[in-house]
Amino acid sequence: MHRVGSVGNNTNSNRLRKEKRLTYVLNDSADTKHCAGINCLALLKSSTYDGFDYLFTGSRDGTLKRWALGENTATCSATFESHVDWVNDTVIAGDSTLVSCSSDTTLKTWNCLSYGTSTRTFRQHSDYVTCLANAEKNANVVASGGLGGEVFVWDIEAAITPVSKSSDVVENDCSNGINGSKNSLQMSSLRTIGSSNGIGTHTTQCHGYVPIAAKGHKESVYALAMNHNGSLLVSGGTEKVVRVWDPRTGSKNMKLRGHTDNIRALLMDSTGRYCLSGSSDSMIRLWDLGQQRCVHSYAVHTDSVWALASTPTFSHVYSGGRDLSLYLTDLSTRESLLLCIKEQPILQLALHDDNIWVATTDSSVSRWPAEGRNPQNVFQRGGSFLAGNLSFSRARVSLEGSTPASAYKEPNFNIPGTPAIVQHEILNNRRHVLTKDAAGSVKLWEITRGVAIEDYGQVSFDEKKEELFEMVIIPAWFTVDTRLGSLSVHLDTPQCFTAEMYSADLNISGKPEDDKVHLVRETLKGLLAHWLSKRRQRHCSQASANGDVLSGKDMAAGGAAHSKIEVDGKAENDSTVYPPFDFSTVSPPSIITEGSQGGPWRKKITELDATEDEEFPSWVLDCILNNRLPPRENAKCSFYLHPCDGSSVQILTQGKLSAPRILRMDKVVNYVIEKLVLDKPIDSVNIDGTYAPGLGGQSQSGSKPWQKLRPSIEILCNNQASRIVLMCSVQVLSPDMSLATVRAYIWKKPKDLVLNYRVIQSK
Repeated sequence: MHRVGSVGNNTNSNRLRKEKRLTYVLNDSADTKHCAGINCLALLKSSTYDGFDYLFTGSRDGTLKRWALGENTATCSATFESHVDWVNDTVIAGDSTLVSCSSDTTLKTWNCLSYGTSTRTFRQHSDYVTCLANAEKNANVVASGGLGGEVFVWDIEAAITPVSKSSDVVENDCSNGINGSKNSLQMSSLRTIGSSNGIGTHTTQCHGYVPIAAKGHKESVYALAMNHNGSLLVSGGTEKVVRVWDPRTGSKNMKLRGHTDNIRALLMDSTGRYCLSGSSDSMIRLWDLGQQRCVHSYAVHTDSVWALASTPTFSHVYSGGRDLSLYLTDLSTRESLLLCIKEQPILQLALHDDNIWVATTDSSVSRWPAEGRNPQNVFQRGGSFLAGNLSFSRARVSLEGSTPASAYKEPNFNIPGTPAIVQHEILNNRRHVLTKDAAGSVKLWEITRGVAIEDYGQVSFDEKKEELFEMVIIPAWFTVDTRLGSLSVHLDTPQCFTAEMYSADLNISGKPEDDKVHLVRETLKGLLAHWLSKRRQRHCSQASANGDVLSGKDMAAGGAAHSKIEVDGKAENDSTVYPPFDFSTVSPPSIITEGSQGGPWRKKITELDATEDEEFPSWVLDCILNNRLPPRENAKCSFYLHPCDGSSVQILTQGKLSAPRILRMDKVVNYVIEKLVLDKPIDSVNIDGTYAPGLGGQSQSGSKPWQKLRPSIEILCNNQASRIVLMCSVQVLSPDMSLATVRAYIWKKPKDLVLNYRVIQSK
């Protein structure tokens, strides 16, 4: 796992901002597929439910999904969306509690059979949470580890059950959570209370549960495992040692040395006597915890071992990793067999009866034959070899070209995903983003609507980027990343308020063509249209219940100080969403943001219900509710307007002019025409700009005289032949080119822009 920045703003980020960010994540398909690698798998058997076995998958797209499994079917029956970064691991605690951990530094609990609502959020870790382990027979015990070197042991039942009001402690929500649950827990002022599992628990002044801390790791933790009754816990990470703990107290029992690189996977047998470890040194080691030593080492892989799964009797181990290979190894005889070779590194394994589910850095999950009940049957297919005990032995065999043949060529079932976006480019118009996914498909996205508007198929990304190039300058009002496998669009204030366009350029009907449109405000109105509708309904319902009538001022949210906010008086204080900003409700984007209280949260825009838990940054509320914008840098461009050298046309002005950067050249032409004609007697102006009598008077049609006498004006830059805009007769370049575009692509000098004009003779 690479240490990179998280999508959401979290309190542990090294990147500090004065204001919170708002992010929206785009989705181009139905909500039944992952769009990034699968980091974790968990199985729930059908013994107590509706006859289905359920597979839970956690992805780098930040979501978990529940799949109802048939003989050769898998139906996505729920998406669990709340994490704001990669989901790194998941386990099932008890009969129906799903626990997940994420790079957003949180653990979350869910009802396995719900439709995606998180029941608790725990923010105990200081960095990415990378791994979980559970005790099967002591079902409420779960351990978590992360990059901060922390290991915590949780009593899930105690953690998610509110403190009884009959006790000497009064229940308090202390919320910083999401999805309608005001129950994310903050930790302070600890005191001990009892627990049915013999695990010490703590409460705080805000009565939040605090787990047991197993202190001792000085570096990152990547793997955990626990025996069935929860009496032993093992951990491993970048320190290259296996640590053994008593999870009931957090005390260290022993430290096991032998690996020469990071430990990435751990398994423990049901009794807690034996432990298996997989490492980036390519080795698998079997440890006898009673003897406190390594009793076997298995060299079957040629690269890092990232995933382990054992048979119920702990007689055989399935292993996968960075070398793309899935192996089955007999722990007693050391006989090993290559089951299959994947196209991507293997991240997680889950044994399911006589099959094994395999998760990789791809967004799909495959099921392969494994003979989990009787693995010796697989060895009868032939092709096995004796695992070495030196890490270079398998690597040497591979280099010599004698890699064993795989037992299976194709999986017996596959759950497909959506290929992750692997390349992107923001186009010059700052409304479109070109992307390329892992399958090579190139698409064009419209950011202000959140949809893919063109699918070009498998074409050259660079050639398509050149083809779509526009000579236009729009300020960079958003940023984009593809860490979650799809486009995440980030809005940060005040940068996001720098971009304006004329309504004519956006083809907005019903608005004057010269109206300026703030791209971020209209985007936010479209993005939060459902939230605004729900908010109005709630306010109206509350007002009706109280017999009050709410004014527009009462409806607005209190926000930033007026001294730091400029009010856009021309803005329409309504919720009208114009077509260029109308977001899809078929594949709605998800919001990731946070307010002044609590942590980041994530929801689809169609599931927003305007509750108190949906807290937005104050600048967002000021923008969409009050039409108040933060102070902006000077959005104007200074320039000089002179006649061409040798031209007989009059000099209109000696001084410097200033206009909005988005001002188009056709407006400059109109300015010149009005000055040339209206500043002189009408009866003395010829079409070529010279004086002549007899052309005065109002036209019969009632139009202004200068409109009938409109000369053809040509605007040039650098007083050279590089024409910018040509009105009327022949167009050299588009009249829609703005001052900013001229300055960037034609003028190309740091000093003030100089434009020249001349009158074109009529033919």
